[in-house]
Amino acid sequence: MKQKTAVSSEQLAIAAVEGIRDKKGLEIVTMDLRNVKGAITDFFVIASGTSDRHVQALADSVEKYIRENLNDKPMSREGMQRGEWVLLDYVNVVVHLFQNDRRQFYDIESLWGDAEIKEWPDK
Repeated sequence: MKQKTAVSSEQLAIAAVEGIRDKKGLEIVTMDLRNVKGAITDFFVIASGTSDRHVQALADSVEKYIRENLNDKPMSREGMQRGEWVLLDYVNVVVHLFQNDRRQFYDIESLWGDAEIKEWPDK
């Protein structure tokens, strides 16, 4: 196994995006929270899946991509059982994977409206 090296939060967020894109995640955005007062992390990565299985596959892909390329793993993961909203917490990067109706309901992008938001085109 590769030795763990220091990885920036930005590199980690981009790796999460690549893991999501690998399984055709939809409406991918990164939210840069580094300049937002009271933010609990540097980046949110948010994406949608079409079903519980798709959301679970996105989460597995993110974990695999980051493990293989950056030798890192999440501090915690929540929501894998139901697959409506999966959260992967990498401390400086938090990945939110939603089914579309859950994403619209929680509307994280609006809650953190001061963040710099980057939209990533679907592959």
